[in-house]
Amino acid sequence: MVIQGRRITDGEIALIRDLMAEHRDWGRTRLSEELCRCWNWRNAQGRIKDMAARSLLLKLERRGCIELPARQRPSSNHFRNRCVPAVEPAAEPIRSDLSALRPLSADLVAPRSDNSQLFKGLLGRYHYLGHRNTVGENLRYLIRDRHGRLVACALFGSAAWKCADRDRFLGWDRACRERNLQALTNNTRFLILPWVEVPHLASHVLGLIARRIRDDWQGKYAHPVHALETFVDRSRFKGTCYRAANWMRLGATQGRTRNDRDRRIQAPVKDVYLYPLIPEFRRELCAPACSRTEGRAGR
Repeated sequence: MVIQGRRITDGEIALIRDLMAEHRDWGRTRLSEELCRCWNWRNAQGRIKDMAARSLLLKLERRGCIELPARQRPSSNHFRNRCVPAVEPAAEPIRSDLSALRPLSADLVAPRSDNSQLFKGLLGRYHYLGHRNTVGENLRYLIRDRHGRLVACALFGSAAWKCADRDRFLGWDRACRERNLQALTNNTRFLILPWVEVPHLASHVLGLIARRIRDDWQGKYAHPVHALETFVDRSRFKGTCYRAANWMRLGATQGRTRNDRDRRIQAPVKDVYLYPLIPEFRRELCAPACSRTEGRAGR
């Protein structure tokens, strides 16, 4: 089995069972932390990937491979997602040419900051998909105009685990995708605030973020990203701003979800877009593990 990008053998499942048998007082958090240390499962900054391990344990339990200890306290995700602050619309709409708003600023949103609450509130109220707790590596941006007025927000997170058209375009087989997926990020939310009516604003914001996100990712996670992806629901949008910002349409999804093993779940068909951040993006995204590590150390 491959779960959370990690190949799981019978021996590793036996290790998990042994840990639970030897330490019956451990909760799920303690178990996931120790598992990371046993496997030396760490991110580029050397921190243990305990959230990934916790997700892996839950998936193993759903498959009947293990039986986890009872929760010692409610899931923290429940509390993080429960209280999304309400954000009222602006008193007056913003209607002008783009030149009247420039230069725009893209501010990174720090966890547990006032901007973090604002970001959650904007997506929760005005984005059709709402707001969900972000898991894994991600960057959040609030976009303001020259007068300090909010005009947009954007979220970039974990790339899609599989996408046939994308993988074919990049030249990814399964092993290559598993090895290099963290060097690709997915624009999972993009919102121009509903009271803002400014032609060409959306494509300009995408360009503004594209020029800085590689450095931002390196600064936060100690490794760069080489390309951006997004999935546009064609029943709702035409993807005009992505095309105007020079994103490439690679194809479309098959209308399935990642958990649809029996092909029974109907999901909206989405157009697949990709934006390279460097000329040699294919070479970097297909690099063997040793080359990627050497390249990161030299940057």
